[in-house]
Amino acid sequence: MTVRAILTDIEGTTSSISFVKEVLFPYARAALPGFVRAHGQEPEVRRWLDAVATEIAASACQDEVVVEALQGWIDQDRKHTALKALQGMIWDAGYRNGDYTAHLYPEVAAVLRGWHAAGIPLYVYSSGSVPAQKLFFGYSDAGDLSGLFSGHFDTEIGGKREAGSYARIAGAIGIAAHDILFLSDIVEELDAAREAGLRTVLLDRRDDYPMPRTGDATHGHVRVENFEQIAP
Repeated sequence: MTVRAILTDIEGTTSSISFVKEVLFPYARAALPGFVRAHGQEPEVRRWLDAVATEIAASACQDEVVVEALQGWIDQDRKHTALKALQGMIWDAGYRNGDYTAHLYPEVAAVLRGWHAAGIPLYVYSSGSVPAQKLFFGYSDAGDLSGLFSGHFDTEIGGKREAGSYARIAGAIGIAAHDILFLSDIVEELDAAREAGLRTVLLDRRDDYPMPRTGDATHGHVRVENFEQIAP
């Protein structure tokens, strides 16, 4: 396999699902009311709060109702762009205050550095907002890895289970889809990427998926259990 760029997911791929669900989500949920009280009138925050208010048919000033809706979406792990943007702003403070660092699987940092040193451009596509992605890799367990990445994409470019999103990413990167390798733990995302012409690898980590996904469960995608098994 010879590729000209690598596009990677985060949760369940570079990092454990449990870190996001057991550290980041509860932190954002607890901090939301105070964050909205303190920053709700700032234009970038207001933009997303108003978007949520419109969606749930709340009046523009019912921030308490909006916060309750957002907390419910966190509990549901809803992949909503407004929620992801607001979470990213809240996580910014948590990272900078040293409340936590972002979990990476042990081999990930070294492999990413190796690919980067080999001249392979690295990109991220996650449901988390682009600012949240940059914080994640800037404040990781392995230190600041932000300089390894050439670009970031979130759901503003489209849903992760939609082939069109991957076509748009290939266009934005400026590399033919068949020369881009996409890494994810979600089979349906890999299906969409393959439909758009990208190469794919399924991350099937035992910590996140105790029952191996093999045979038909892989949908024909190359399956690995860690980054060291990937040969781009």
